[in-house]
Amino acid sequence: MRMRKKKHLEDRLAACAEVMIYMQNQNEFAEDPLKDELFFDSMRVFGNDNPLHLEIGCGKGQFIIELAKRNPDINYIAIEKTPNVIVTGAEMLMESGMKNVRFCLGQAEYLHHLFRPHTVERLYLNFSCPFPKESYAKHRLTHTRFLTIYNEVLKSGAEIHQKTDNQRLFEFSIEHFSANGFRMQNVSLDLHKSGFEGNIMTEYETRFTQMGLPIYRLEAINP
Repeated sequence: MRMRKKKHLEDRLAACAEVMIYMQNQNEFAEDPLKDELFFDSMRVFGNDNPLHLEIGCGKGQFIIELAKRNPDINYIAIEKTPNVIVTGAEMLMESGMKNVRFCLGQAEYLHHLFRPHTVERLYLNFSCPFPKESYAKHRLTHTRFLTIYNEVLKSGAEIHQKTDNQRLFEFSIEHFSANGFRMQNVSLDLHKSGFEGNIMTEYETRFTQMGLPIYRLEAINP
C-alpha cells in the first residue's frame, strides 16, 4: 500500500533545513559534472573532524538519534529516500537540539556523489528491503553493486553493521560480503538471545521482536 503524502510535507522539510544535507546529481542520466563544493565537508557541517558514521535507510530516525545521543563524539549522517518518512526524523532532531546528526534525502546509488573517497568509518544497514524476487536482487543493499559503491567511500577496515528479520536476505548478504573480500564478525542468528550488549532497537525491530521473529545481525569489515 502506498503511503499517503503527509500534509504540508514540503513546508515541513523546508523548516528542517538546518539539520538536512543534500546529495547532488541523483539521476543516472545527469550529464552535469559533480561540483567539488557540494561534497560533504565535516568541518563545514559539524565544525569538527570527528569520526563519520552513516546509516542507509534510516526510516523515521529512531535508531540514529538514539545512537548519536549515546556517542556525542561521533558524527552521523542518516540517509532515507522517502520524503514522507525522513521528515519525521528531521523534526525529532530539530526538537532534540542535538548537533552531531544530519539527515539526507537521497539514494544509496549516489553515495559517491556526496562523500569523498574513504571518509566514512562505519555504515549501518537496518532492516533494508529484502526485494524477495530474484529478478530484483540487484536492488538489495548488500548486492555486489552496492558493496562496490560503499568501498569507494569507506575507509580501509571500516565496518558495515547489518540487521534484518529476513533469513534469505541475511544469507544473500553473507554470500556477497564473502565474495567481495569482507571479513565477518559477531554473526548472530538470533540477536536478542545472543547476549549482545548495546543494541538499539529500530521501529521495525520492535515490531518483529513482538511477533517473536528472530533478528539476524552481522558486522562486515571491508578490505
